[in-house]
Amino acid sequence: MDKKNFTIGALLLIAAFAVLFLAPRPAPPATAPTTGERLPVVTPGGSPGSPAAIPGPGQPAMPSQGPVNAAFAAVNIDGAGATVTVLANDYVEARFTNSGGALREVALIKRDDKKRLIYPERLGGDEPFVFNALHADPMLAIVDFPGLDRNARYERVSSTSNEVVYRAVLEGQLVVTRRYSLAPNEGETTDPYEIRHETTFRNLSTQPTLPMRVAFSLGTAAPSNRDDPALQLATGYAKADEQEFILRSKLEASSGFLGIGARGSSPYLTSAGPLDWTSVKNQFFASILTGDGPASALITRRVKLFTALPDDHQGDYGITGSAQFDVNALGAREETKLGGTLYVGPKEYRRLADPKVFKLNQDKVMDFGFFKFFSQILLTLMTWIHGGVGNWGVAIVLTTLLLKTIFIPFTLAASRSAKRMAKLQPEMQALREKYKDNPQKQQQATMELFKSRKINPVGGCLPILLTIPFFIGFFQMLQSAAELRFSPFLWAVDLSAVDTIFYLWIIPIRPMPLLMGATMVMQMRVTPSPSVDNMQMKMMKFMPYIFMVFCYSFSSALSLYSFTNGLFTIGQQLVINKMKDPEPAGPQGAGTAAATTVAAFGKGMKNVTPKKKKK
Repeated sequence: MDKKNFTIGALLLIAAFAVLFLAPRPAPPATAPTTGERLPVVTPGGSPGSPAAIPGPGQPAMPSQGPVNAAFAAVNIDGAGATVTVLANDYVEARFTNSGGALREVALIKRDDKKRLIYPERLGGDEPFVFNALHADPMLAIVDFPGLDRNARYERVSSTSNEVVYRAVLEGQLVVTRRYSLAPNEGETTDPYEIRHETTFRNLSTQPTLPMRVAFSLGTAAPSNRDDPALQLATGYAKADEQEFILRSKLEASSGFLGIGARGSSPYLTSAGPLDWTSVKNQFFASILTGDGPASALITRRVKLFTALPDDHQGDYGITGSAQFDVNALGAREETKLGGTLYVGPKEYRRLADPKVFKLNQDKVMDFGFFKFFSQILLTLMTWIHGGVGNWGVAIVLTTLLLKTIFIPFTLAASRSAKRMAKLQPEMQALREKYKDNPQKQQQATMELFKSRKINPVGGCLPILLTIPFFIGFFQMLQSAAELRFSPFLWAVDLSAVDTIFYLWIIPIRPMPLLMGATMVMQMRVTPSPSVDNMQMKMMKFMPYIFMVFCYSFSSALSLYSFTNGLFTIGQQLVINKMKDPEPAGPQGAGTAAATTVAAFGKGMKNVTPKKKKK
């Protein structure tokens, strides 16, 4: 029976490898996707664009109350003849378009002391990463409002080195003025990745308007690269102290688990307000809109990025969102204003956690999960260490070692307890055989055995439980730290990606996960096991290999952390194994503790304590 189960386990392991490497993968598009035509660029202070195209009287004055009921949104480009105005500081280049009078895209142009881009588009490239390069709408464009949306041509009223103003008139009755200003490089209450916007609605007529619901686009987040599974594409919002994130997968069809929970695809999802801020993000970058007043809702949609691929191709989709705001009815000649601040930049915790600039917990866009408190502490620590060593790989290693060192007392206590429990297994097995037909008596006898040896059965668990939140928090943090993007370490050219060095046939060879798996195997061998069941032991030996298969697609940073953690644990366990751990004395002394315990349980129990050899 053992051989049969062992064979089944081996076959399952082989099947896991086969699924991982032989399953069909998304094919990249045949040609590089275009982000639209090359548009004329007007620098600040240049001549304003052509007059706005005023909507005719046949166009509706009220927006639709929700997005178009389609399976997904499509990528759109500026209309022919649209003009782009650029505002820039040392960190960003904000490109505004008069198509919709909005922010078409933002290029992250910040460079380090060696004049290298901090956030390039591609590894080793000199083109900056552009947020919203492929999009359903320009950022802050008014969505689903005919006459004022991305298809409307706004007049550029004025522009300076850090401000641009657009204006459009709807049916000769409603004037919409849109003002944007870019934050300076430095500021006590501003961040250089921030763009301030104000949209003013003025009623020109002598009749009151109807209440309006205006939705501002948050932009479109796309996968970071061709190999990105896009698991972190999401919209999000904050409501008081609560933050919620809507993953792209929630909009996709699912067969559920054995049919349970099956659902079809959703054209959009609505999250009700009031919302303090709303966002769209991918693994490393985010746009965060913080209104002067709360938003009434967040609309989330998928965006089909590459039309050449079939609709069921999951690597083909991005995600977009729009924040809705309610505008009350305007009396004759009255006006009202909707304002807010849009952050478009990297998910850098130390930046977003600045309370002087971001006062509504915008740092929670990092989405560290349940153990976010620990992730924040560890990311701050790792950033501080990086400031001294200058390499993120070294910073990960040192942070892991520091964390392991701090928890040595807890792991020592747990290891010693496990070691004592392992020594006690023969006697516990004898008790199980003696009282196999009487579970209650067996439990009572086992507890008496623990008491006589002064062993706490949960003593090995409690110390480890204290360390788990820190290690999970560290693990979670490494998945979305923008600082790790394109950061090299040893043979890994990008700590945020897998470290494939070559392919063996179709199998990628990745040293970091292999080293991680080797440390897990070694750790399993040097750690005392409390189990004496042969089948359990065989299955436990398989666990490192199975775990390595599922972790083979981990980023280099995660694999490096796991490898360092495992290597330290092996050395620590070897030291513990050599340490003397005398058993506590029983009622009649240490030498007769086992015999006394057995006698207490009955004469029929076999004494499994080895006899002392005579000298």
